[in-house]
Amino acid sequence: MTKKKLVTMGLTLILLVPLFSCGSKEQEGVQEESFGAARVTVYEVKSQRISEKLVFTGVIEAWQTMNITPEVGGRIAKITVEEGEKVHKGQLLAELDTRAARLQLEQAEASVAVAQANYKDAEKNMERMERLIKENAVSEQQYEKIGLAFEAAGAQLDQAKTALNLAIYNLDVSIMEAPFDGVVASKNAEVGDVINPMMGGFSPNSGVVTLMDYSRVKIEVDVSQQDVVRINKGQPASMTVSAYPGRSFMGRVSVVNQTADPMTKKFHVEVTADNPELLLRPNTFGEIAIEVSSHEDALVVPQNAILENKYVFVVDEGNTVRRQEVSVGLENTHMVEILSGVQLGDRVVVEGSYGLDNGTKIEIKEVLQ
Repeated sequence: MTKKKLVTMGLTLILLVPLFSCGSKEQEGVQEESFGAARVTVYEVKSQRISEKLVFTGVIEAWQTMNITPEVGGRIAKITVEEGEKVHKGQLLAELDTRAARLQLEQAEASVAVAQANYKDAEKNMERMERLIKENAVSEQQYEKIGLAFEAAGAQLDQAKTALNLAIYNLDVSIMEAPFDGVVASKNAEVGDVINPMMGGFSPNSGVVTLMDYSRVKIEVDVSQQDVVRINKGQPASMTVSAYPGRSFMGRVSVVNQTADPMTKKFHVEVTADNPELLLRPNTFGEIAIEVSSHEDALVVPQNAILENKYVFVVDEGNTVRRQEVSVGLENTHMVEILSGVQLGDRVVVEGSYGLDNGTKIEIKEVLQ
């Protein structure tokens, strides 16, 4: 080996020595850090009411929806409302061209007047004939003839009154008024359109306007046989929507079907809730939570404190942890009832439990109440 090569190897070894020494120091630091106390978040066990809820998602529907359609055909003369407008019961919404209906009404009124005059004349003739027949001044044939004329006049008067009522009805149904307080959900026709009531049932937006009352709303869901046996009419329920996070709208179960759908084998359940501020909008998705059971003064801990659904880590004196078997009761999306294994005031680990074991030293970074 040449002298030049020996010098090169020597320089290389001198450069590598600091690197090995730095690596050793870093490893020692990691080892020292790994043996430090585990930092955890704990929760202090408390007593409170806990309820178990079944949660479903469905479409919010208005309590009442009606397509406003006249009961007679005709040309639309006016529409007095716009989409999104709030209306009151009895308010004018739209009107057909009523010129023909008004003329028919005048004609019917005149016919009634004529029929009443004829009836009065026939009535007087009948009264006169009854006096004469008692005096044997007229024959039976004459008496019967006047009686038949009197009956015919009465029938003609009834017929004229019926025609008048029909004319009034045709005029009334040509004027469309709101049957309840609500909001105009859609305007389905324009002034000048000819509308035929016989075609009113073929489209969800048929008629002149669609009126909705969603001061109260409902959500209909399909429930399995295992869940429906826990649901009863009148049970408390709540609605939530993504537009208002953290806010619940209280309601109740209004319908529980007792027979399953033959196709899906599920049961129809309906939940209703008051919506006075009109915050819940029809035809949007909502979530309902039906309270099926509850316990008062239960010992509860957060869901993430329970490991493998059977144990928790309890903090002992000296900031060490102990693995504790527990039995659980009711649970909801956030909390779990503990039936045995912990006591009121115990502190259990809710975050940072990975790698813990009996006697592990911990550092509490936060205590949740």
